[in-house]
Amino acid sequence: MIRIGNRTIDTRVLLAPLSACSDLAFRLIAREQGARFGFFEMFEAHSAVHGNPRFERMIRTAPEDRPVAAQLLGTEPELMLKAAEIILKKAPITFLDINAACPARKVYKKGAGACLMNDPAPLYRVLELLCARLPVPVTVKMRVGLSQVDIPLAVRFAKGCESAGASAVSYDAVRAVKDAVKVPVFGSGNILNPPLAKKMLDETGCDGVLIAKGSFGNPFIFRDIETYLATGEWRPATDLRAKLDVLKKHLLLVRQIEGPRALRRIGQLAKICLWYLKGFSEASRMRADIFKSRSEQELLAHIDSII
Repeated sequence: MIRIGNRTIDTRVLLAPLSACSDLAFRLIAREQGARFGFFEMFEAHSAVHGNPRFERMIRTAPEDRPVAAQLLGTEPELMLKAAEIILKKAPITFLDINAACPARKVYKKGAGACLMNDPAPLYRVLELLCARLPVPVTVKMRVGLSQVDIPLAVRFAKGCESAGASAVSYDAVRAVKDAVKVPVFGSGNILNPPLAKKMLDETGCDGVLIAKGSFGNPFIFRDIETYLATGEWRPATDLRAKLDVLKKHLLLVRQIEGPRALRRIGQLAKICLWYLKGFSEASRMRADIFKSRSEQELLAHIDSII
């Protein structure tokens, strides 16, 4: 059990917030395969406050999608508070995470995401307000530097977040950050298999890990890591047929959740297919056919033709 403010979570392995990836279908498949805690996709504060249709789609959840946390991007305290309150009305989140890690140019130009590590004062003001007004803990996703690893900067930043009220931090892990703060610390970055998860936990002393790209087409990674940490045993998923069965279920969930919109997202469906095929010789052979698919039925026919 990990204590985060006034809440506890019962796993050390969390599905990270993944923009344009960890939608409801993605999370439900991950949970079926062993994920015990997940994040919504990252929310942008303005979108939440102004009722952007994409925000309304992104915040969809279900009883099986529990427990869940949300990550919010922005720098204006009052706007961030309004966005957080809207999220809390729509979803029973366990905690709220503030993104101070996204390096995207369009985010950085707004002074948000990773830019906050260079000028943390706006983040500290956000934390102080949200921690005082929200009924759930507030955490921070940070980096270990901007253009390069900067351990002194990361330590100062983590300690500043803790002083401003953050209940936990997550980052591209180094032990110095864990040693610098008393709140829980979660490591992230290139955790692609169970041994890499254990390596991060052992080398940094972090309390848990956030799984991002390692879950693309491999929802089994959550159960595999839990098993490996408990027993030291792990057998990589190499059965193509088993993967294709899960892939089909994933695509079906997208269709059920998205309705007619799913047919306009063939490119997204094709991307999901390639996640599951990665590592198999069939992937390169089928790539062109998959992306040329003009309907879901055509896409499924290509999948069925693989084996």
